[in-house]
Amino acid sequence: MTNPNNISLNISHALEFIDGHALNIPTLKILSEDGDILDGATAPELDKDTALRIYSTMRFIRLLDERMQAAQRQGRISFYMQCLGEEAAITASAAALKQEDMIMAQYREQAALHYRGFSLEQFMNQLFSNEKDLGKGRQMPVHYGSNELHYLTISSPLGTQIPQATGYAYGQKLKHIDAQSGELSSEIDNVTICYFGEGAASEGDFHAGLNMAAVHKAPVLFFARNNGYAISTPADEQFKGDGIASRGVGYGIKTIRVDGADTLAVYAATQKAREIAVTTGEPVLIESIAYRLGAHSTSDDPSGYRTKDEEAEFKSNCPVARFKAWLLKQGWLNEEEDEAQKDKIREEILAALKVAEKVQKPALEELVSDVYDTPIPALQKQYEELKEHIKQHPDAYPITAGRIK
Repeated sequence: MTNPNNISLNISHALEFIDGHALNIPTLKILSEDGDILDGATAPELDKDTALRIYSTMRFIRLLDERMQAAQRQGRISFYMQCLGEEAAITASAAALKQEDMIMAQYREQAALHYRGFSLEQFMNQLFSNEKDLGKGRQMPVHYGSNELHYLTISSPLGTQIPQATGYAYGQKLKHIDAQSGELSSEIDNVTICYFGEGAASEGDFHAGLNMAAVHKAPVLFFARNNGYAISTPADEQFKGDGIASRGVGYGIKTIRVDGADTLAVYAATQKAREIAVTTGEPVLIESIAYRLGAHSTSDDPSGYRTKDEEAEFKSNCPVARFKAWLLKQGWLNEEEDEAQKDKIREEILAALKVAEKVQKPALEELVSDVYDTPIPALQKQYEELKEHIKQHPDAYPITAGRIK
């Protein structure tokens, strides 16, 4: 029988509706809160070097977030967003990828970037928008990007990276398609992972991106960070379905939900998801369930929409402490050395901060230097008008005014 409607051909003679919560989606959990492998769970193969690299990344990001949140409160940078509570979700998923896989992040995924080798100095240069910033000071703080590390520059508009990830992943697949059969001729080399929060899943770009990936079979890993809040809007006011995972099933995408505070569960799920993507050329959706322990950003005050008791309940399930407990039980980590490393990292962060904040800001011409090969007339006209405006109001632009030629 032909099936032009592309539906399951399951005929019923009974009048019945499918309940909106008929699909019961489990959450993969491997590691207990005390750092033990749970009964019935299978730990992924994770060697000592990789495990310690994951932990050192989480530890570094926790300390970087702590210091830079304070720096914003001191007025030294204009804005900051922490990864607090989601370190395991971001770091373990990045660790399960290949170095050349593309990362398209939302804005809370600095751990993935550091895992790949983004240095402390590079973080600081971006946060202070100085002349050493890879983005030439054109972006807000935490809007990182690195061509070398295959990390697409973050953009502020919510969810735009989702359809972009689908298109990029489809391009990664095309070179492995046999021209005659239209089928995969070899295993795909690289995939794209796309991070976004559950709030971004309410954007139209989410639905367009997932449907396009499903229909065209793009090897993209959609990593939904369900941390409970879209800024101040709790999840139960955002949607009534079973989280974000149920939407993946609705689009015909292989889907899994994981405990986002469980490093081993996230690593295992992402590793398997990547295997599916490279062998089938199809998308996978991973929903990470964690809790945003900090504010949405330095512009947010969570006391206006959630209680201290709620926060305290989830702070006891710290992803960093949970993975640390497992490492200690493996004999791979020493408590005293760990504490010494924390003190050393804090000193290094503060020293790098003091250096970066003294580096000059980018020259004004960097605003238009490589938007086009050479600035188009309209852009050049705007640039000249900007220079004249700054010359007329030097007190309003004390840093830039003295450097205009």
